[in-house]
Amino acid sequence: MRADKVSVLSADIDVETATDISDRYVAMWNEPNAGTRRAAIAKLWAPDGACLSKSLEARGYEALDERVRRAHERWVAGAGYRFYSTGDANGHHNIVRFHWKMAAPGAVEAESTGQDIFLLDGQGRIAVAYQFVDS
Repeated sequence: MRADKVSVLSADIDVETATDISDRYVAMWNEPNAGTRRAAIAKLWAPDGACLSKSLEARGYEALDERVRRAHERWVAGAGYRFYSTGDANGHHNIVRFHWKMAAPGAVEAESTGQDIFLLDGQGRIAVAYQFVDS
């Protein structure tokens, strides 16, 4: 018979680290300069990292760059919105989660909201970003 065991583990990711990752991630979507966005992708993601939503999948730097570029062109440059973290980033082990909103600058109401959950690799880079759009 196997005995179940519960161990107390330390949380490897503190709020400061989770906030830093989520803030850099949100800034990437708002960045108008294509070269700066590509550099942000390379710093945030593992080389074979993925961004997954219900309707899209991007794997690797080239596909991630295309995914971010298209969203930026449509929502930020095209429609005048910005992405914002709601300031609730947290995590443990190799997972980070936070909520975000997309809104016009200075707007009280968000046009869209959601949550992203990151699975980080051993170097603290995003291996997989799961995007959940709530509204």
